[in-house]
Amino acid sequence: MKDYGIYIVTDSKILEGRDFYKCIEDALKGGAKTIQLREKCATGAEFLKKAIKLRELTKKYNAMFIVNDRVDIAMISNADGVHVGQSDIAVSYVKSIVGKDIVVGVSVANIEEARIAKLNGADYIGVGAMFNTSTKVDARSVSIETLKNIRKEVDIPIVTIGGLQLDNIDVLKQCNIQGYAVVSAILGANDIKSECEKWLSRVK
Repeated sequence: MKDYGIYIVTDSKILEGRDFYKCIEDALKGGAKTIQLREKCATGAEFLKKAIKLRELTKKYNAMFIVNDRVDIAMISNADGVHVGQSDIAVSYVKSIVGKDIVVGVSVANIEEARIAKLNGADYIGVGAMFNTSTKVDARSVSIETLKNIRKEVDIPIVTIGGLQLDNIDVLKQCNIQGYAVVSAILGANDIKSECEKWLSRVK
């Protein structure tokens, strides 16, 4: 199965005024394998500008670039993929729009949602929130037992998300997952590159 590795989800607020592109590039230098652009407060123009720039950066470091929600901007920016939630456009419709060359991920929180996502053609699923998180106030919680059951039922890559920290990810490593989606634990660090390197050594 495809490995999504350290999967950075962007959030400008966590950067507290630091240069957005430098911070993301530092994560890429530190070994991040996937970058998802998720800027809930950005205008469409700002979002597109960031998408085009991140597409350039991720190509430079041979990393995957995923756009959250915005199928149109994913296509305009030549992203590798788009990620949708349960309240967004259904995976099957997204697939019909973007074609077979763009990866489609979908957020799930239980076995039924995971089954439906796979049935509708999802290339991977984002499972969470695994732990308490402050970056997504409406996140639904998922137990380790549910994660294990999803893994038994669904044979596509799983990216875990929600409150991941260096001191709580060992339990996830036992569940045969293919990615660790991180927001504040890496982007909130003073030295993003070094923090990313720590994560990379831990999840290998």
